[in-house]
This record gives sequence, structure tokens and C-alpha cells, in this order.
Amino acid sequence: MRQTIQAVLMVFSLLIAPAVFAADTYTIDPAHTTFGFTVKHMMISNVPGNFDKFEGQITYSPADLNNAKANITIDVSSINTRIDKRDAHLKSPDFFDAEKFPKITFVSTKFTSSAITGHLTMKGVTREVTIPVTISGPVKTMMGSQAIGITGSVTVNRQDYGINWNKILDQGGVAVSNDVLVNISIEADQK
Repeated sequence: MRQTIQAVLMVFSLLIAPAVFAADTYTIDPAHTTFGFTVKHMMISNVPGNFDKFEGQITYSPADLNNAKANITIDVSSINTRIDKRDAHLKSPDFFDAEKFPKITFVSTKFTSSAITGHLTMKGVTREVTIPVTISGPVKTMMGSQAIGITGSVTVNRQDYGINWNKILDQGGVAVSNDVLVNISIEADQK
């Protein structure tokens, strides 16, 4: 009888174990999220910008990072550097070619407690990137649900994605650096 009870308890514990470590799904909150970038202009100043429209989901459990996932889509036409003429140039075929390639996507392949690796696709080119991150939460929100935060940054070479336009300056150097610092600050709510 005792062995039967132990066997039943063991089977029961195996059945509920996946629920203990089940990952939750979080939806990116656009009001509290920023996908930004900084690029050196004329070799002297750093010009910031961001994308105003995006969406995505993150599947996450701090107890089981092997099953964590992120799937993010950014609307290229929402690029915002606070200068309309510059934004129009960035949307043109010289840079992002927003009409032909309207989305930037990131699909994760691996989570750790300090980095997220995945496939970043821009202008039809996909490259693997690893973004060092800080993951916060989950925490209980004022509305009673759960939320997580992910912040981090990574430098990418825009030419790796076919974003090649540039102009040589008279005194040497280039108008736009190849290296772009990408900054993410995500708040995502459990759904």
C-alpha cells in the first residue's frame, strides 16, 4: 500500500511539474517601451532616433529560460529622428527602403539570464545577434497582472544589412558611421 501511494505521488508530481515551470506570455506595452538607436554623424556627434510603432510577445519564466522566446516586429515607416527630411531619407532606398522592406524583425533563439540571442532581419537580410540584457521581474502590476522588463544594447554594422549609403567628407571621414548602437527598453504585460 505504501509503495502504491509513493508511486501515485511520484506520477502526480511529474504531471504538475511542467505547470510549476510553465512560461508565461507577455505582450509588449508600447506606452512603456522604446526601440532606439544612436549613430555618429560627420564623425563628431551622436544622433539618436527611435521607432514609434512596434509589437511583440515574449514567453518567459525565470525558472526555465530554455523555453523563453521573443518575437518582435518594428514598423520601419515609424522611424523618428525629430527631423522630417532626415526621416524621409532613412525610409528611402538609400537606407531602410521602407516601401520594399516595411518591417524589422527579431526572433530569439536563446535566452540566458544576461543575454538574448536571435535573428535580426532588416532590409531583407537576417543576421544572428546577441544582445546583453538585464531582465527584471516578473512583478505584480497595479492592475493585478504580471509584467517583466528587458533592457539592453548592442552595436550592429548597418552595412551587414545592406544599408550602405554614405558620403565622404571633404576633410576625411564619412557622413554616417557604419556602427549603430541599438538600445532596447521593453516593458511587457502578461496576457
